[in-house]
Amino acid sequence: MTDPETSAYHEAGHAFMAFYVGARVRSVTIEPDWDDGPERYADIRVEWPLDRFAGRELYEKQVMVALAGPVAEMHFSGDPYHPGFVAEWAADWRLAWQAAAHVTAAERDRLAYLESVTRELHRMFDDSDHWARIAAIADNLLAHETLEAEDLEDLLGPWLR
Repeated sequence: MTDPETSAYHEAGHAFMAFYVGARVRSVTIEPDWDDGPERYADIRVEWPLDRFAGRELYEKQVMVALAGPVAEMHFSGDPYHPGFVAEWAADWRLAWQAAAHVTAAERDRLAYLESVTRELHRMFDDSDHWARIAAIADNLLAHETLEAEDLEDLLGPWLR
């Protein structure tokens, strides 16, 4: 089981990136329902505005959101893992892999693409402004366990406008 603080940073990475790329985070929680599927310690619900994103652009943004959780967790913990080799991140890697298939079909190229996005996210999260927003989301998750779309808009909206 992952500790709540690590889970909060992981989910904050997903939420920040979804908000950053223009998706809508309907909710993010570190206390998900246990009765609706596989065991998990956190959950995020992202809504993609299909009138704004289509094709390759949509898939590229989905890859970024999927990998942002593991990268935020690595950034928080200081542990440099490959997101494809950590069992707790298997669902994130699977989502990124499936979305990346629409960007590049060849598996070797897809792996290189996902690793490139991972490196870019590391660089992005090194930016103190970006990391401060992720930390603010994580702090609010730890305080409230669940954040709704309006909560994230209040936290991030003024900064991203």
